[in-house]
Amino acid sequence: MNYQQTLDYLFNALPMFQRVGASAFKKDLSNTQALCKHLGNPEKKFKSVHVAGTNGKGSTSHSLASILQSAGYKTGLYTSPHLKSFTERIRINGIEIPEDEVVLFVRENKQFLEDLKPSFFEMTVGMAFWYFAKEQVDIAIVEVGMGGRFDSTNVILPEVSVITNIGFDHVQFLGDTLPKIAGEKAGIIKPDVPVVISQTQTETTPVFQDKSKEVKAPITFADSIWEVKKLDSEVGYATYSVRSNGKEFELKMDLMGNYQKYNLPGILEAVHQLQLKNWKISDQAILEGLSNVISKTGLKGRWQQLGENPLVICDTGHNEAGILEILSQIETYSFSKLWMVLGMVQDKDISKVLAMLPKKVSYVFCEAKIPRALGADQLADKAELEGLKGVVIPDVNEALEFARKNAAKDDLIFIGGSTFVVAEIEDL
Repeated sequence: MNYQQTLDYLFNALPMFQRVGASAFKKDLSNTQALCKHLGNPEKKFKSVHVAGTNGKGSTSHSLASILQSAGYKTGLYTSPHLKSFTERIRINGIEIPEDEVVLFVRENKQFLEDLKPSFFEMTVGMAFWYFAKEQVDIAIVEVGMGGRFDSTNVILPEVSVITNIGFDHVQFLGDTLPKIAGEKAGIIKPDVPVVISQTQTETTPVFQDKSKEVKAPITFADSIWEVKKLDSEVGYATYSVRSNGKEFELKMDLMGNYQKYNLPGILEAVHQLQLKNWKISDQAILEGLSNVISKTGLKGRWQQLGENPLVICDTGHNEAGILEILSQIETYSFSKLWMVLGMVQDKDISKVLAMLPKKVSYVFCEAKIPRALGADQLADKAELEGLKGVVIPDVNEALEFARKNAAKDDLIFIGGSTFVVAEIEDL
């Protein structure tokens, strides 16, 4: 099979959560363990950092990878889901896994995959670990897909574990309270492995403290050590002041979302924990890495500007906490009128998100081309119950084009509501 045939085979043969939802999720690590054993346990052949959380784990993972690359380490990065191309999920020093390596992995293991019938995600994790071991990376940043305890990535023994933020997402799998969700995320905490909690939250703190005590893992609440304030932003960069242990310095970050202020303490403390384990990471590498996350890792869709006159911005934030930060950041801009091009998925309770959205906005409702997508008409109906009015244009790019044509030059257009909507933007 060529690359496209290989991808078609994987998409069709293995249940894929981002397309089909619940049927692809297993509360069990046995498939991943069996696949790793078949592959010669590649997860034991490289050092790693494990990153979980509801919001911020993608930005944190990419930022840590950028810092380690800047420090001169050959750095693997595993993230999900992909936006444009499957190969985005698996990178080394920002370079995506070559298509012929994907073909080789499937060709060499096709019979085993057909016998085991892993999920698409389980297979992808196995492929990532196989590739990182084969290429002899110095360290890999491994982002959890969902939860933590039963996530396929949870077969690694990392140098440090990072848990970013706990919010309501995937409640049908992870629980309907913050402590229950935190309990699933805490599943990545391993005996004697330092764990960094990026953001202290009253409801979840006892969960992490109890788990770390149970397994004797040193725990650090990063925002109690690193005080981060956003100072200003310019084209392409945001500037932050950082205070820690009596020292104060400034850094620039090329990720523009205001929510990075919640991620930075965890990123900086994770680096500190690595330094304590004799990883050579200079202050210069930290500053260089944080100011070049996008160019070094290829991260897309995080408060990304797509045009001006009118200003067009997209962001993959999609749950309550993510949308709250998006709305907060929109308020920092000056504009005449706000347009929101929105699409969402059907297997989540979106009523709370819709209730948060402002009413004096021109909405354009769309839908991503995946089975999980909520129909644009259904989204419009649900939105109308919350007093949100707009037009229905199902195709994501046609919806964005409609907003661009009808917006004035001093308007602001936001496009998002779902990772999968952002993924379909043509000029991303």
